[in-house]
Amino acid sequence: MEEGGNGELSIDTLNLNALPQDCIATIISFTSPRDACRLSIVSNIFKLAAESDAVWESFLPSQYQALIPSSLSFSSKKELYLSLCENPVLIEGGRKSFWLEKVSGKKCYMLSPKDLYIEWVNTPTYWRWVSIPEARFEEVSELLSVCWFEIRGKISISRLSPMTLYKAYLVFKVHDVYGFDYYPVNLSVGVVGTEGSKRAAYLEPERDRIPIDLQPTPNDVQFPMARVDGWLEVEMGEFFNEGCMNAGELEMSALEIEGGNWKGGLIFQGIEIRAIA
Repeated sequence: MEEGGNGELSIDTLNLNALPQDCIATIISFTSPRDACRLSIVSNIFKLAAESDAVWESFLPSQYQALIPSSLSFSSKKELYLSLCENPVLIEGGRKSFWLEKVSGKKCYMLSPKDLYIEWVNTPTYWRWVSIPEARFEEVSELLSVCWFEIRGKISISRLSPMTLYKAYLVFKVHDVYGFDYYPVNLSVGVVGTEGSKRAAYLEPERDRIPIDLQPTPNDVQFPMARVDGWLEVEMGEFFNEGCMNAGELEMSALEIEGGNWKGGLIFQGIEIRAIA
C-alpha cells in the first residue's frame, strides 16, 4: 500500500503472475470453459493453471463419472470435457445419449425412440424398427403409415442443469414422406401436470408442401430445419430450469390426430433436449 499525494491510500497494481498456480486455477474455475481457453494465452503460468485438471473438473457436471462408460479413458479432464462436447455417449443401455454444450458445459440429452411412448410403435403395419449407420442409436423407428400420430417423452428435471434455458427438438429424416402437409403437428414442452410451451410444425419440408386449402401458412407454424449431422429438426418448445428440488418431470409431446388422414415416411431418431448457452 502506498499513500497518495492527497493523503488517500492506493493499492499497487496486482501482479497476478506472482500468485501460486493452484490459486490461479481456483480463480479460473469460477469462470467458464471459454474464459479458461482465453486466459491460457496470458502467460505460461496461466496456461498451466487454465489447463489443469482442477479447472476442467469444475466445468464437468456433478456425478459425471456415472455417465461415462468405463471403457473410455482420457489423459486429462480437459480432454474428457471436449470429448463430451463433441461425441455424445450412450447411457441407460443405449436408450439415451448425453453430451455437454461446449460453451457453457450444460447437460444435454437425446431420448431414443425406445425411451419414448409412440402410439402403435410395436405394430408392424404402422411402424418398424430399423438400423441405419447415421443414427445415434442402435435402432430407430420408421413410420410406415398411421392416422393417429402421437409421440411422448419424459425426463426428470433433476437431470438437467439448474438455472438453464432448454429447448426440445423432434429429430427425424424424411423418406417418401406423405400426409404431413395437410395439418400441422402440435408440439409441447412443460412440467407434467402444467400448461407448457407450445409450437406447431409441418413435418414435410416447405418445398414439398401442397396446402389443401390453398391458404397461406400461418407465420407461427414451423417447417423442418436441416442440422449439421444430416437430420432434420423442429422445435417443440422451451423450458427454464430454475433448479428447484423435487421439480418433477419434463414432458415433450408431438400430436396430430385431428386430420384423420394417413401419413408416413419419417425415420425418427428421437427427442433432443438442448441447453441454450
